[in-house]
Amino acid sequence: MFILLSVAIAPALALLSYFYLRKEIAKEPSRLLLHTFIYGAILTFPILFIQHVIQEEQVISGLFVRNALFSSTLEEFFKWLALLVAIYKHVEFDDPYDGILYGASVSLGFATVENILFLLNFGMHDAFMRALLPVSSHALFGVVMGYYLGRAKFSTLNKSRYEITYALAAPLVLHIIYNSILIFTGFELILMVPFMLFLWVFGLSKVKKAHILSHKRRYEHHEYFIREEI
Repeated sequence: MFILLSVAIAPALALLSYFYLRKEIAKEPSRLLLHTFIYGAILTFPILFIQHVIQEEQVISGLFVRNALFSSTLEEFFKWLALLVAIYKHVEFDDPYDGILYGASVSLGFATVENILFLLNFGMHDAFMRALLPVSSHALFGVVMGYYLGRAKFSTLNKSRYEITYALAAPLVLHIIYNSILIFTGFELILMVPFMLFLWVFGLSKVKKAHILSHKRRYEHHEYFIREEI
């Protein structure tokens, strides 16, 4: 059991550590990151329950609608809502790059519990592929979501409304594409490899842009305090 839990949790911790260590300014409080991770983990249970009921009761019969559209929307909406309600207005969300960390954290909390449940049911022979695909994709969906929330947090009121919408829409579209690829039995690997490469490039480009926004904000605050002292 210990080995299984270690294998299930390790990919999420490695990815979260990677994004955490890439922050070039002040490091984010580990307690709030842990809380965000736990929020994501807790969300797993109601989401999986709803998905299970929908499937068993055949409320949605179409495979594409159920697995691609509905499941993707359900997961991304709850993660987005958790960040918006519990994290967005938090005093420690004080830097655009923080959105990257909190977005990745809530997504990896969800992915970790999902991964544990999957490995408990089906064994560890798929552990490596799950680390490469579901866990890393959830992390990158969270990065994209967090990037736009970070932009929204430090934008004007009118602009922030659009950024908050993008924070849900962008990862949702990516998640729908990801789940849609899994439906194409026999072609999923051929389609998934270029998509995952694109997802990593796209996600890391948001990390880079968040760094630029953070440095810009830090510079503007520094200039403001200098003028105040003068």
